Amino acid sequence: MVDVISEPIFFEWDKGNLDKSLKKHGVTNEEAEEVFFDNKSLLTEDIKHSLTEKRYQILGTADSGKLLSVIFTIRRKKVRIISARIMNRKERRFYEGRKEA
Repeated sequence: MVDVISEPIFFEWDKGNLDKSLKKHGVTNEEAEEVFFDNKSLLTEDIKHSLTEKRYQILGTADSGKLLSVIFTIRRKKVRIISARIMNRKERRFYEGRKEA
């Protein structure tokens, strides 16, 4: 696990990503942000996609009950969400297995 997020958490939305997850995956910006406050969330480094900047993945549950995978980076001490979608089967098994432990 990685400790990259400090309290309080501030979000910054890039114009190009503002409603991208809603249009592509049916996930609102608010739902994507809620995952960061899920005390059972799992945070890992997204090494595969960290070529130009460090990226991270957080798995967690939004207040709506959706199990989400959120890819983000940290810029100027703010969380910049790149993508948010429903967890795939592998992520869901990992998340549900870890949160019960």
